[in-house]
Amino acid sequence: MTPLEGGGADPDDTHVLVTGGAGYIGSHACKQLARAGYVPVTFDNLSTGWASAVKFGPMVQGDLLDRAALDAVFAQYKPVAVMHFAALSQVGEATYDPGRYWRNNLGGSLNLVEAMVAAECLHMVFSSTCATYGDQDGVVLDEDTPQRPLNAYGASKLAVEGVLRDFEVSHGLKSVIFRYFNVAGADPDAEIGEWHQPETHLIPVMIEAAAGTRPALTIHGDDYPTHDGTCIRDYVHVMDLIDAHLRGLEWLRAGRGSHVFNLGTGTGFSVAEVIRNCVASIGRDVPRNFGPRRPGDAAALVSGSQRASEALGWVAQRSTLDQMIADAWRWYKTGGYSG
Repeated sequence: MTPLEGGGADPDDTHVLVTGGAGYIGSHACKQLARAGYVPVTFDNLSTGWASAVKFGPMVQGDLLDRAALDAVFAQYKPVAVMHFAALSQVGEATYDPGRYWRNNLGGSLNLVEAMVAAECLHMVFSSTCATYGDQDGVVLDEDTPQRPLNAYGASKLAVEGVLRDFEVSHGLKSVIFRYFNVAGADPDAEIGEWHQPETHLIPVMIEAAAGTRPALTIHGDDYPTHDGTCIRDYVHVMDLIDAHLRGLEWLRAGRGSHVFNLGTGTGFSVAEVIRNCVASIGRDVPRNFGPRRPGDAAALVSGSQRASEALGWVAQRSTLDQMIADAWRWYKTGGYSG
């Protein structure tokens, strides 16, 4: 475990441990936590995150599979809650290397939960996924939709949800679980953003192709049972997503108990539609070609968010394709992270 920034913690500070805080979604959570008066403590092994994305609080480099490292960070910072983003999340990889996903996503999360209980930190906001529902075309998914994951990514996340329920019964650990699909966009200030190496997510890959830093975007399958043959997904702006997570944290701290919320717009866009919108938004063509379907990909996945709206007062204010692409393009032009 290597502290990269910050020292001992003042017990009066309102520390929140953010696992995966050097990653795309986690770094945005840290920024908004700091704005809300919290002290975000990033815990990240930097396998996919960036130390230069950690700008809003201390960072500890460590791995969820290292229980001693977790115990040490809880002892040092005494967080009042955990926001748990750290996970492997590539559907294709999860299909051909499921052991890695079960070991990391479930094993690491179990270590984290046990460390929380040992430290008497009993509030978690968990970043789950609508991939737990599997392929249920033609249905706007809600929290009561049967969960039938197609791959080790969705299945391992579903297993963590089960761990959280069991530890509530045994130890009183309370959790807010958020299930959502594709996250897009970036911090409107372009201070942080999405920067995977290699990049696999549609909107940043599309932008790379438009900018000429990638030869072309590969569309994985054009024979799905959708109106244009390409996959349909629901996209949520990262800032809207983090707004929900902060509302979930306040929900727990107000003593309202464990809950599950889906986060989505209720509207899906096909890959072809997203590309057309990008061309119109940034005024550049997107070179593209077609490849085979990726194993484990569903044809159409769209989520509702009525429960989050009613209970949390959450509104997806920035989650339009125009806004998400514009913010992602602004961030891309900064040159991203270097380390």
